[in-house]
Amino acid sequence: MKTRSRFTLGRLIRLALLIIGAVIFLAPYIFMISAAGKSQDDIFTAALSLIPTHFYYMQNFAKALEKVAMGTLLWNGVVVCALIFVFQVLVAIPCAYAMAKLKFRAARMMMVLVLLGLLVPIHATALPLYVAFDSLSLLNGYTALVAPFTISVFAIFLFLQFFRAMPDDLIHAARLDGMSELGIVSRVIVPNAWPAVTAFAIFSVVAHWNDLYWPLIVISKPGYATPPLGLMNFRAAEAGDDYGALMAATIIITIPLVAAFLLAQKRFVEGITMTGLKG
Repeated sequence: MKTRSRFTLGRLIRLALLIIGAVIFLAPYIFMISAAGKSQDDIFTAALSLIPTHFYYMQNFAKALEKVAMGTLLWNGVVVCALIFVFQVLVAIPCAYAMAKLKFRAARMMMVLVLLGLLVPIHATALPLYVAFDSLSLLNGYTALVAPFTISVFAIFLFLQFFRAMPDDLIHAARLDGMSELGIVSRVIVPNAWPAVTAFAIFSVVAHWNDLYWPLIVISKPGYATPPLGLMNFRAAEAGDDYGALMAATIIITIPLVAAFLLAQKRFVEGITMTGLKG
């Protein structure tokens, strides 16, 4: 009985800590949903209340959809994130497979380069990249938004750790069946790597969907604005101090990310824990 009571107490403590952490992380989103339904007077009132005195959801969402080309922003976000993710996976999986399962002299040096690449932020390369795209007349387009991120050293590192957990006997059996290395990657490695691919997809999509720094540098035409850039332009030109409409527009932009994570959370957890093959 004592052991059971201790286990129950410990479980309750862990549950309480998880609830507190969840509330802390959800607090900004809860406040955003609350502010999206308030009028200006309710938002700037001295009393802090999450429940609006008068519900202005319809007015604020209508204003956001009217003043912002929401369809264009969401479409640009989907296209940019999808292209970046596809190129990153196409590059990272063969590189990680070669480093994890093939024996060659430069493998250790490549691992060092990957680790060093993790230390280089986009801010360090922004100026030379901007000058290069400007000289090639590639600014204000999808190329400028996608090209700098097509190679992800984080993806290579993540897949490398996942592939190392795969049994070598599986690779040897595929070679005995006459598969080429490209065939092994496409028919053996990729089907078993979906948890890692899904986990990386969450990281990649969230990072580039929310990215404001690089689009702000290379995009000046509204037709190619990504969701954060369009939201900033809306804040500067239309919304002003109308935080209700601004929060409504923010909710619309963040809904795809929340939906994507909820749909992929199981595979996301599997990929992060690096379970490898399951019997």
